[in-house]
Amino acid sequence: MQLINTSLIEEKKSKFLGFAYQINDLNEIKIIIKELKEKHSKAKHIVYAYKLKESAGKTDDKEPNGTAGSQIYNLIELKKLDNILIVVVRYYGGTKLGAGLLSRTYKNAAIAALEN
Repeated sequence: MQLINTSLIEEKKSKFLGFAYQINDLNEIKIIIKELKEKHSKAKHIVYAYKLKESAGKTDDKEPNGTAGSQIYNLIELKKLDNILIVVVRYYGGTKLGAGLLSRTYKNAAIAALEN
């Protein structure tokens, strides 16, 4: 596993930290998520999507269905990426963003983590 890049986006006082990793197997995902949960223990949500040759997955981590993990996974598919894990850690700023803005912000954090 290798950290490729990171990003930070702020939206209405919420902070979205993006992380892109090159991965080789499912076990690496478990390790990375565990480490991020320990490092960002005060974060409200840790959302991610991944794709390996043999499997793929995503999670919204209690965000409204389809607003987080699906946005990241769709980006992975659009860019035809493989052996990739993209994680977005959200620190809630106290203001609800609404489904549209929430979806766009997760997607933009993932895009920024891939582009930086």
